[in-house]
Amino acid sequence: MTIEQQVDILRRGTTEIISEADLKKKLEKGTPLRVKLGVDPTAKHVTLGWAVVLRKLRDFQRLGHTACLIIGDFTAMIGDPSGKSKTRPQLTREQVQANVDAVMEQVGSILDREKTEIYFNKDWLGKMAFEDVIRLCSRYTVARILERDDFTKRLAEHKPIAMHEIMYPLCQGMDSVELIADVEIGGNDQKFNNLVGRTLMEQYGLEPQVVVLCPLLVGTDGVEKMSQSLGNYISVIDAPNDMYGKTMSIPDTLIENYFELATDVPMDEVKTLIAETANPRDLKCRLAREIVTLYHGAEAAQAADDYFVNTFSKRQQPVEAEEAKIPDSVIDSGQVAIAALIAGLGLAKSNSDARRHMQAGAVSLDTEKITEPTVKIAVEDLYGKTLRVGKHQFRKLTA
Repeated sequence: MTIEQQVDILRRGTTEIISEADLKKKLEKGTPLRVKLGVDPTAKHVTLGWAVVLRKLRDFQRLGHTACLIIGDFTAMIGDPSGKSKTRPQLTREQVQANVDAVMEQVGSILDREKTEIYFNKDWLGKMAFEDVIRLCSRYTVARILERDDFTKRLAEHKPIAMHEIMYPLCQGMDSVELIADVEIGGNDQKFNNLVGRTLMEQYGLEPQVVVLCPLLVGTDGVEKMSQSLGNYISVIDAPNDMYGKTMSIPDTLIENYFELATDVPMDEVKTLIAETANPRDLKCRLAREIVTLYHGAEAAQAADDYFVNTFSKRQQPVEAEEAKIPDSVIDSGQVAIAALIAGLGLAKSNSDARRHMQAGAVSLDTEKITEPTVKIAVEDLYGKTLRVGKHQFRKLTA
């Protein structure tokens, strides 16, 4: 494959390559590049938003380059302040490890694990003496650090910036030095951190890395970036019917964006589909099938498509809703608070979020709507019934 052909593949789903000329020079050497992606395990799901950068790393991997995945088990305890107007809560080692264990099982659905080099930045950052930290700090100025947009805004608004947050970009930059990275992939919100890596590599006498930036995928609400904390996400381990249904719920304006960032359908084909398809719903059906196929296979995608058509287009009650055991934690004296049940089954991000769904008329048991947010129902009266939350989430309740 020619250099131009490789760059064409790598350019898809990116907003900026710093710089494309440097990337071509590295490719012209004819040796596999060391391509770095750092991920902080601050949550337990790999979302389609997170998958955007993982898929870009996969593109490099498929072109014969070395995929280097850094699990930020050290930096996750600091918390990347990117895009945040206040200090992030710091995670404990136990919280980070639980997230690492969950995330590592999901990464294999995107990357070839056998060909992926996996590192944990605690292995070098956690071993630095205080003298090493001081020397690292001497390589970058406070003025440069405060050029970060989120820091600049917080300063202007007289909001606090903790010292450990200032250290975060330097820690991430040291990851690049440690790996001698040729390329670093990141979301748009990582631009500053990635450029710090370029600077530190030069300071240590290394050839600076190329930075490949990817857009942030907007969540299913069509407003905020996809985030587990906001509940507007699609996880790569969502059940096929849930993954399909959540995809169908995105605004029509995001269809092309999701095709580009979350599927492998050639963009020429996507543009033709958009031009020739009158009903956006049909486009979303194709999009949903493509996404489910990537993570569950073609057979599961077709089954999810059939389920959606029968349940929503023909307005039938699903006869094969996914079964879900009523958690013991939501049963109190033989009664179940429906809001707690919804949250406990992961169908809402919290009890208060579940109550909002109920008040909006988006919750039902079989065909009966449940709108009273504090309602409790005897546990034996729930067995065998189908709980519906929103338009696309169904669970058949079991003991």
